[in-house]
Amino acid sequence: METLLYVGGILFMLVGLGLSIGLHEIGHLLPAKLFGVRVGQYMIGFGPRVWSKRIGETEYGFKLLPLGGFISMSGMYPASTSTGPAKGMFRALVQDARSANDETIADGEEDRVFYRLPVFKRVIIMLGGPLMNLLLAAVIFTVLLSGIGLQQGTTTIASVSECVLPAGSTATACSSDDPASPAAEAGLQPGDVLVSIDGEAVADFAAASAIVQASPGEPLEVLVRRDGADMSLTITPIAAERTLTDAAGQPILDDEGQPMVKTVGYVGMGAQMGFVPQPLTAGLEATADGVGRVSSLIVTLPVKLWDIGVSLVTGGERDPDGPLSVVGVGRLAGEVAATDAPVLNRFSVLLGLLGSLNLALFVFNLIPLLPLDGGHIVVALWDGLRRAWARLRGKPEPAPTDATRLVPVTVVVAVLLIGMGALLLVADVFNPVKLLGG
Repeated sequence: METLLYVGGILFMLVGLGLSIGLHEIGHLLPAKLFGVRVGQYMIGFGPRVWSKRIGETEYGFKLLPLGGFISMSGMYPASTSTGPAKGMFRALVQDARSANDETIADGEEDRVFYRLPVFKRVIIMLGGPLMNLLLAAVIFTVLLSGIGLQQGTTTIASVSECVLPAGSTATACSSDDPASPAAEAGLQPGDVLVSIDGEAVADFAAASAIVQASPGEPLEVLVRRDGADMSLTITPIAAERTLTDAAGQPILDDEGQPMVKTVGYVGMGAQMGFVPQPLTAGLEATADGVGRVSSLIVTLPVKLWDIGVSLVTGGERDPDGPLSVVGVGRLAGEVAATDAPVLNRFSVLLGLLGSLNLALFVFNLIPLLPLDGGHIVVALWDGLRRAWARLRGKPEPAPTDATRLVPVTVVVAVLLIGMGALLLVADVFNPVKLLGG
């Protein structure tokens, strides 16, 4: 059964990846057709063709390796004018790129080419793919946080401490000398649902804890719902010392290097964990935060890749926040699916992985280098700047930029991307990230 669940997690991520790639290419396809560009192919995957069907002028299909996708637009670059043989490797590459580009321009449809479009239309077409991934990530995180909810303490009481143990005590049971906890003394019981504290409605356990911790020694009226009926209790939190921690959960130290403590209120009650729906804005906030985190990862990518190479050679532990290949993401999905956690918990983690994957596709594709979408956007914007400068000087409009001249750079970038993918693939096979231990 565990093996089936593991395989199911991998299949879930593969289907999600295919959907993400397909929507990315639709983000390019729809505006391209809207602006009249001839689109010859819409393909998911690379390598040998598995299946395809021609609808109108466009061939739709799937290829063997589900590692990306593409649409073939007519005239991404200006038609070539040179017909002579190329001398030198780089010139041969440029000429091959021009010949391949010329083949996309159908006779009689020379005006339905990408490079002739106004700059803003070219930018819209190239932005469409990454923006589709961003939109999908926002939808996923909204469903995850507002539809399913964030797992946290609810207003239902799961446990009530019978007593207050002395500070530093290692005892696990109460003795006759230990004072009763404020919660037990007030009559609070497991299963009670907190409605309000000190007249303030509480939506989750965190809100209730904040009121309690801010009120040591102060009697608080607590309204609870028990067996369908509301009941009013009075609880007086005792003063307790709490170690202050930072955002990473580490103790905050004072000038002498000692952990800083704060006196807070304590009553001795624990919450039942559950999924608490968040406001609709939570999905957008999570998406924006994720974009920032992925962007930071991209900026430090060379260092991250170096660390991955070192850990692969030495067998050291991988950084769980580092980049992964498709294999790595699939393995994590399989591990999550095969755990004995509740189904909803596992599904939530898988959705979060898929949302993060789409954020990575969004940010990565905007890197301003060909052959990525960001590179095509930069070429279009450069054309716009050249035209604007010519108008300011009263000069004729310059010819469109021939980006095939950048093919040698594009090849270098492609080789680096292939190398990065190979490194991540090998690392994910022989030294994988294991978030769940083992």
